[in-house]
Amino acid sequence: MEASTPAQSGYPRAGRPRPAHTPGEAEPAGGPAVRQRRAAARGSRFARAACVAGVAYAGISVYWAAGGTWLLNTVAGTLEQQGRAGNPGIILAVWAAAVLKIIGAIAPLAAVGVIPGQATTAWRRPMRVLAWLEAAVLTIYGLVLTGAGLLGQSGVIAPPASADHRALAWHAYLWDPWLLLWGVLVTAALVRSRQPGPPRSRTAADRPPPEHRSQAPVACGQNDLHARA
Repeated sequence: MEASTPAQSGYPRAGRPRPAHTPGEAEPAGGPAVRQRRAAARGSRFARAACVAGVAYAGISVYWAAGGTWLLNTVAGTLEQQGRAGNPGIILAVWAAAVLKIIGAIAPLAAVGVIPGQATTAWRRPMRVLAWLEAAVLTIYGLVLTGAGLLGQSGVIAPPASADHRALAWHAYLWDPWLLLWGVLVTAALVRSRQPGPPRSRTAADRPPPEHRSQAPVACGQNDLHARA
């Protein structure tokens, strides 16, 4: 008669390593993919808001580059004069600015992992670096210009006599704070979507002493010996 072999359990025996996660199996609760999805969910609202702010800002540049003149007098300077005259160099510069603004609007979505198909770490890392650079430029630039504009509107800083006061007011109350808000939203999206590190594994100091772990089996063995006696 052949000896029957005991059925093997699906759980690894004590002392043997647990098999690695394979495709098709459920992702562990603390796995990197789960942590990344949770981080993306935390920053997605701010990233979407930053995208809306950036797309709207880019839309105005596209309108001006296409020949529109509404609100062009609120920026004053060379852009208004040469834009109304149809200067090709200014038109090309405005188109380039619009493209950069569209890229800046999409970058936060890619950095936090909202865009499908780019959830790999190799892709998100450079996008987060680009988004952090964008956040720094927009926030610092918007903060400095907004502060200077508000100081000028309050009379703390006296503008030049030849300054366009209407354009200064629009910059102080709309254009420059818009940049600042955009930068703050990108920063918030990056901070909220920061992926935490893997859970800390238990070290030898965290584990109970060996004598505590072996007390229960020893007690059971002693009870069995007493019962047999």
